[in-house]
Amino acid sequence: MSLTPRLIVPNPDTAAAYYQKAMDAEEVFRAQDDNGRVMVVVLRIGGSPLSLSPAVPEWGWLSPDDVGGSPVLLEAEFTDQDAVAERMVAGGGTVVVPVENRPYGKREGRLRDPFGHLWIVTGELR
Repeated sequence: MSLTPRLIVPNPDTAAAYYQKAMDAEEVFRAQDDNGRVMVVVLRIGGSPLSLSPAVPEWGWLSPDDVGGSPVLLEAEFTDQDAVAERMVAGGGTVVVPVENRPYGKREGRLRDPFGHLWIVTGELR
């Protein structure tokens, strides 16, 4: 079994560029409809896949902005959480909880990307 989260975003190309810059994501697949509209971009962040698709309300594909926020937290482990958080903010994300050493033995923080998705950026204590 495998699991690939699919994030609904306003523009998959813009979102892919953001994750590539902020999280060193690598694009591994993309598909367009018959009109040339990008319908899915699959990225790999470390060893994990992440799919991006545009909002298509008639299919029930709604973005966080469409539903008033994201009920999902995406947790991603990095070796340099501070650098990832800085790049996320530089690209338009916002800090929800700053990256800090936590009493439970992790260095992590929570950020909202420019598309409304919430991320826990975590890793080992530094």
